[in-house]
Amino acid sequence: MTRAIRIHEFGGPDVLCIEDVQVGTPGPGQVRVAHRAVGLNMVDTYYRNGVYPLALPSGLGAEASGVVTAVGNGVQDFELGQRVAYASPAPLDAYADERLIDAKWLVKLPADIDDKTAAAMMLKGLTSWYLLKRSYPVRPGDWVLLYAAAGGVGLIAAQWAKQLGARIIGIVGTDEKRRLALEHGCEQVLVSRTDDVVARVRELTGGAGVAAVYDSVGKDTFLQSLDCLRTHGIMVSFGNSSGQVPPFAPVELQKRGSLYVTRPTLFDFIRVRADLEAGAAELIELVVRGRLRIEIHQEYALHDVASAHADLEQRRTTGCTVLIPA
Repeated sequence: MTRAIRIHEFGGPDVLCIEDVQVGTPGPGQVRVAHRAVGLNMVDTYYRNGVYPLALPSGLGAEASGVVTAVGNGVQDFELGQRVAYASPAPLDAYADERLIDAKWLVKLPADIDDKTAAAMMLKGLTSWYLLKRSYPVRPGDWVLLYAAAGGVGLIAAQWAKQLGARIIGIVGTDEKRRLALEHGCEQVLVSRTDDVVARVRELTGGAGVAAVYDSVGKDTFLQSLDCLRTHGIMVSFGNSSGQVPPFAPVELQKRGSLYVTRPTLFDFIRVRADLEAGAAELIELVVRGRLRIEIHQEYALHDVASAHADLEQRRTTGCTVLIPA
C-alpha cells in the first residue's frame, strides 16, 4: 500500500484527501516509480475544481521525479534504481508516494539535476519549450508579452525567451513580483493592478505592439491581450486562472490587424516520443549549463497539499512549488 491524494468531488482545496492505495505490478510498457518530489501546477486546480473534465474519483498531478522500483514487460530503456522525471497526462497520479506510469513519458535524469529541481521543471519547462519553440517560435528582437511572469512557467519562460534573443514584457500582480521578473529575463515588467497594460505595451514597442502574447490568465485578459498585438500577431492562450475565455466573434481578430489565436496544450507537442526527447534534451541542457535557473520558492509535505493549492490560487506563491512525499 502507498499514500495518494484523491478527490471524490469537485470543489475547493478541502476536497483533497489522502488515502491508502494499492499500486500493483507494472503491466506491459509500464514502470513503477517511487516519488522523491512532486511538482505543483495551476492546471492541477483546474482539474480539482471541475473546470477541466475528470472522471471521479481521481488522483491529481502531472509532474514528478523519483526512482524506478519495478519494470514491466517490453520496457528496455529503464532499469531498477534509475532516477527519472516526467510530465504526463491522465491518469493524474503524481500526488502519491509511488505510482505506475507508461514508460514513454519518462525521462532519465543526469546526476547534476537534483530531485526537487527535476520535479519542478518538467511540466513548466516543457510548457516554456512548446510556447517559445512551437506555438510561436520567437526570433531575435521580437517583443513578446508574458503573463504571470513571476510564476513557475513565467520565470522559466522569461529566461528561455531571453536566451533566444526576445525582448520580454512581463505582467505581474505586485511590485515584489515585478522585481523578481526583472531578475529573470524580463526587459520591462508591468503591474496589472496599476499599469495601463495596452498603453504601456504600445509605448514600449513604438506603437507597433508585440509579436506574441503568452496568456495564462484567460477570461479577464483575453481582449486586452489582443489589443497588445502587432499586425499579424499571435495570441497564445495557454491557461485560464481567471476562468475560461468566453466565445468571441472572429471579426475581433480582423479589427485588430488580422491576428491569429491558438489554444495549445503541452501533451499535443510531446505525444510522439521523439518530440518529448527533443524538448527534454533542450531543457535539461539549459538547466545543467546554468542557462535556466529553476526557482523553487515553496515546499510542502504531500499531506499538506490543500494548503499548497490555497496559496497558489490566492497568488501567494512565486516561482515553482514542490510537494515532498514522506
